[in-house]
Amino acid sequence: MSAATNRYASLELGIDTFGDVTVDAMGQLRSHATVLRDVLEEAVLADALGIDFFGVGEHHRADFAVSAPEVVLAAIAGKTSWIRLGSAVTVLSSDDPVRVFQRFATLDALSNGRAEVILGRGSFTESFPLFGYRLGDYEELFEEKVNLFAALRAEKPITWSGRTRSALEEQSVYPQTESGSLTTWIGVGGSPNSVARAAHYGLPLMLAIIGGDPSRFLPFVDLYHRETEARGEIPLPVGVHSPGYVADSDEAAMEQLWPHLREMRDRIGRERGWGPIQPGEFAREAGPLGSLYVGSPETVARKIVATVQTLRLSRFEMKYSAGTLSHENLMHSIELFGTKVIPLVREMLRS
Repeated sequence: MSAATNRYASLELGIDTFGDVTVDAMGQLRSHATVLRDVLEEAVLADALGIDFFGVGEHHRADFAVSAPEVVLAAIAGKTSWIRLGSAVTVLSSDDPVRVFQRFATLDALSNGRAEVILGRGSFTESFPLFGYRLGDYEELFEEKVNLFAALRAEKPITWSGRTRSALEEQSVYPQTESGSLTTWIGVGGSPNSVARAAHYGLPLMLAIIGGDPSRFLPFVDLYHRETEARGEIPLPVGVHSPGYVADSDEAAMEQLWPHLREMRDRIGRERGWGPIQPGEFAREAGPLGSLYVGSPETVARKIVATVQTLRLSRFEMKYSAGTLSHENLMHSIELFGTKVIPLVREMLRS
């Protein structure tokens, strides 16, 4: 076995969702309750297919059904056997690190050690006014709360003080995990400071690549490895989260995905002052140098392999939900990802 093959022998391939609100057969929006039950069904299928990881995002807006990922993941834990379960991401800036740790430690117990948390600042800001935080404190909130969460991971009595929450004095936090360590990643959207922060705390790095050529993130990967090496850390995992959709052919995947992705992208774009997405932009992102993993199993597998090799990844997560794309389409995409894409990726990396 070659060194390159050894490098990717432990590669994890997972999927994640924000619980995007989908449409039914009549084109009507499904209720949040129905979408949450659909997410559970999708996770059960992923477990049955042997997919490595299932992630659930956190949002506080009408177009996404999941605002309490730990509750959804706990329901999934009771219906699955071995798939790893985590957030994608937990918006730590507008939450309390102690409560986040407690909730995920509880999930870890209920899932027999399968829980993970990906800590991030999130790309939406609705949670800040909802929970009484100032957007002006955006950076300080995350920095302090990551610092506290990193201390909590030692699972020992903790003494801590900061500006954004009350101090702790020799305080024990329960429950503790059976393994003694809760698997924790730092989610990064492309800031060198965020990459350095993940290395500083000795936490794996999850890159959210949602546009452009994935290879442009190679300097961040190199920076991360330099920083961890300088701290005397063993090499730590690097993962990528990117959107995608698998269908029986490239043509079917593009045709099925486009109207739903366009509607979602333009809705968010109107909030942020972006112009409407054009077919050419969609085609570029779906092409070899974009970060949309859409097409037949063979096309998606080749693109994943290229990203894994370029960025030397330990995990690739595909966000399989896309706006109002139907639950039935999503189930078929998951089935193809588990039965065809994953075996193709592993075979391509072996050869």
